[in-house]
This record gives sequence, C-alpha cells and structure tokens, in this order.
Amino acid sequence: MAAEQDRGAFIWYELMTPDAAAAKQFYDAVVGWNLQQHGGASATGAQYYMIGRSDGGFAGGVLELTGEMIEQGASPAWLPYICIADVDGAAGELVAAGGATHLAPTDMAGVGRIAMVSDPWGAVFYLMNPTPPPGNPDAKSDVFSPTDAQHVRWHDLWTEDQPAAAALYGELFGWKVEGAVPMGDGREYQFLHNGAGMFGGLGTALADGPGPRWALYIGVDDIDRAMGAVEAGGGTLLGSPNPVPGGDFAVHAQDPQGARFGLVGPRKES
Repeated sequence: MAAEQDRGAFIWYELMTPDAAAAKQFYDAVVGWNLQQHGGASATGAQYYMIGRSDGGFAGGVLELTGEMIEQGASPAWLPYICIADVDGAAGELVAAGGATHLAPTDMAGVGRIAMVSDPWGAVFYLMNPTPPPGNPDAKSDVFSPTDAQHVRWHDLWTEDQPAAAALYGELFGWKVEGAVPMGDGREYQFLHNGAGMFGGLGTALADGPGPRWALYIGVDDIDRAMGAVEAGGGTLLGSPNPVPGGDFAVHAQDPQGARFGLVGPRKES
C-alpha cells in the first residue's frame, strides 16, 4: 500500500514494444541490462518481461504489444509508473480534467492496482498503488536514481500548457515547480520537485515535434559507448550529446521498433 511519503514517486518503467527479443538484444548492448527471456502474462494477456540490472535489481519491464493492441492504437513507447494510493480517484480526476483512461484501474495479484491514463494534453503514463513484497512491507522502489547507470535518471514532461500541467500534476502528486532555464527559442524549461528531490523538467512541446509526452533518460556508464551501441544495434541518434549539470552528457535516441528514449552518462573518450 502506498504511503503518503511515496505519493508522486516514480516506481516502475515500462517499454511497450512489438518485439521483446529484439528489445533485449538492443537494450542489453546499449545500457548493460539483462532482459528476462521468458515473460509472464500481463493484465492485458500480453507477455511481460522483467529488465534485470547487473547489480541484481530490476530497472522495469517490457510489455510485448499484440497485434490487437497495435490495431487499437498502441505504439512503441517508454512509460513511467507514478505512485498514488488512490488509483481510482486519480484516474477520475484526470478524466474530469480532460484526460483519458486507456486501462481502467485493475488489480494485479502480487503487484498492486494500476491504471494507464493520459493527461488532458495526451502524455501517457501509469498510476500505481504497489503491493509490497511478502515479508517486506516497507520496501521501496529503486528504479529511479538521479546518478546511477542502468537506472532511469531523469524525466521530461512535454505539454501544450505548462501552467495548467504544473497545476494538475501538483494537485495529483504534490509536485512543485522550482527554478527554470530559458531554452533559447522563447520557451522556458521548468524543474520539477517531489519533496526535497528534483526528478525532472516541464517544457512546452513543439507543434512540429513528437507532441505531449513523458520522456525518460536512462543512465549509462559511457555516453559514447552507448551511442555507438545504439547505431550498431539499428537504432537512431536524434541529435548530438549535450552537457548537463554535473558534468555528464545526454542524447535523445530511438530504438529499432520506434520507441524514443534519452541516454545520460559520462563521456570517457580519451
């Protein structure tokens, strides 16, 4: 059961893809993960695979899209799970604000209650009230880390209405906007905080870009090695690496099946 201090935390990540085997080959090489090769059935009946880290923990999961799901509009993407005690109430608030529910609140045995939703501008994500593992009622998710490789390290929310999005997510999850930087094209990039920690940013989506969305940045040990693995594995780099605070570099990319993601890590070229 989610505690109040867990409200608004990022507790899981999911790659939706039509080809889990190809995703394993690609992301294992790029990030250093070990995707589980034998999946189990998800709440939708599709196969689900765990993403293993080299330290023995998990980084998230892979949902293999079925033909029926694709026909209904599902497409390759990375999505976050955000912790909330009242999944049903939060889903209702989003719908009332103009959002939508794509997977109605559902109980998953041993996992928790989840719902797939989108905000009023179209950014898709999951709501989740997790069930702690047996014998460990105070267990905390460690899939997000602002510093570590093989974890998601940062989140961007791109939207059509920054003030309204900040207000809605603040009401749902208790997030606050604190600090901002100009983007050089008239837009402003605002920093999002949950409690004492900064976890991501909020920006205005470009009209001719990918549109409103959540964008996840995955930590790697060496940004140049990882970029080489992206291209060697049939993915696409969407620009050049840019420096970020702390001395690391970040770059946007797309996997061979079309899911977009970011990479962030140090530059170790000699």
